[in-house]
Amino acid sequence: MAKARTTRLTLLGRSEAKLPASPAEARLETFPNPASTRNYRIHFETDDFTSVCPITGQPDFARIDIDYVPDRLCVESKSLKFYLASYRNERAFNEAVTNRILDDFVKACAPREASVTAQFSARGGIALTVHAEYRRPAPQTPKQVRNAKVRNSQAAD
Repeated sequence: MAKARTTRLTLLGRSEAKLPASPAEARLETFPNPASTRNYRIHFETDDFTSVCPITGQPDFARIDIDYVPDRLCVESKSLKFYLASYRNERAFNEAVTNRILDDFVKACAPREASVTAQFSARGGIALTVHAEYRRPAPQTPKQVRNAKVRNSQAAD
């Protein structure tokens, strides 16, 4: 996913845009957070997600929910739609798909926190839900850094 932290929107307002062939070709576009000093949650959801089982080649259908607390950047929804659609021919296990979506999302917008929940439709009588989370580590004070160094040096002895 090249140019992950861009503020240049190329899909919004352009009906001639084509779906990317794979997630590697897709790009999550971002724009500046209009309220970056406030914690607030953004929720995306779609029932129109499809990927492909890497073993059987059968389609896997899912509902995808993405929740995040933005920091400096927000993800533009049309680019997210195109990104998710790029999985249509992607062969991957459901767990890998869910974690990749979260990784790509975090790489694109560096949120304060984010989660992806993928509810895959039942196949063989068993439904599968995968929930992946990201929380940015809290910044450490100089004292915390010193204490960590002391603990690490003691553990090495």
